[in-house]
Amino acid sequence: MALTVNVHEAKTHFSKLLARVSVGEEVIIAKAGKPVARLVPIAGRPVRREPGSAAGKVVVMPDFDAPLPEDVLEAFEK
Repeated sequence: MALTVNVHEAKTHFSKLLARVSVGEEVIIAKAGKPVARLVPIAGRPVRREPGSAAGKVVVMPDFDAPLPEDVLEAFEK
């Protein structure tokens, strides 16, 4: 469950709140009792994508852009 604090408390204890967030906790900042912001830990960096890494793993059929059969087209039009 997330910790909810008001704006004044967040300003006063910002470093402590960041410490809690850094270990995985979520902090909601509220103004007049209404949530306005959420502090969450930053997710790890995504794995770097390597162009061409899927070469040979994807097969595109020769008729992939052929017109759809009539019964399939009718299903889209309903």
